[in-house]
Amino acid sequence: MKEEYSFWCRGSPNVEAFREQDMSEIQMVKDALATAKRVAALTGAGISAESGVPTFRGGGGTAVWKGMRFDQISSSEMVKADLPAVWEWFDYRRGVLRECEPNPAHFAIAKWQEQFESLALVTQNIDGLHRAAGSRDVIEVHGNIHRSRCISCGALYQMDRDTVPHNPDVCGCGSKVRPDVVLFGEMLPEGAYEKGAEAAASCDVFFTIGTSALVYPAAMLPEIAKRSGALLVEVNPEETPLTAICDASLRGKAGEILPSL
Repeated sequence: MKEEYSFWCRGSPNVEAFREQDMSEIQMVKDALATAKRVAALTGAGISAESGVPTFRGGGGTAVWKGMRFDQISSSEMVKADLPAVWEWFDYRRGVLRECEPNPAHFAIAKWQEQFESLALVTQNIDGLHRAAGSRDVIEVHGNIHRSRCISCGALYQMDRDTVPHNPDVCGCGSKVRPDVVLFGEMLPEGAYEKGAEAAASCDVFFTIGTSALVYPAAMLPEIAKRSGALLVEVNPEETPLTAICDASLRGKAGEILPSL
């Protein structure tokens, strides 16, 4: 474990990160959380990037792996055309993730489960780091890279995070299994978005953390929360398309900001 990571696990806030931050917005969020009963959060690639998770995609999905574009090897068509190649690609990604651990932002959100009457966590990430940090009932709208699914019967198989390559190769029904992630050309898992939308419509505070708010339909959740009267809080190093409608925009790393709240 790196020394820097150990420091953060002790929960010490990085005061330097907030020197330029509008302290009135931070206090507003703290005050809201002090009385909030229902909290919801949408997390994106930014929160996992702080753990060293690469995105594996370039601008427009043009990154290349063994001669194939990211959006080609990660497509529903490729599952039908060359499933072994798809597994090789996702096993490679799972191998990279073995070096990545949850960061203070993941742990801070997991603690919210005990602090509020209700916490709904929606993530666009497939890396499983929220679960590894202790979060329960995570709404994974894009699936989980450490889980496989039968192509025929839909049976799910959990894979150990440290076990690469995948197992099993064949479902109990005799059919092949595939990564249980949403590929290009596929719909979200049934009911996943609906659960997120229900939580967004009924929460007191809604966080959008480390996401550009460009990937729909998940990007609609903050808008639903805002229309329903929730305090909308953005945690991101940069402005996003959502910034204009947020009640508070906290600039900086999620791993520094969330523990301080």
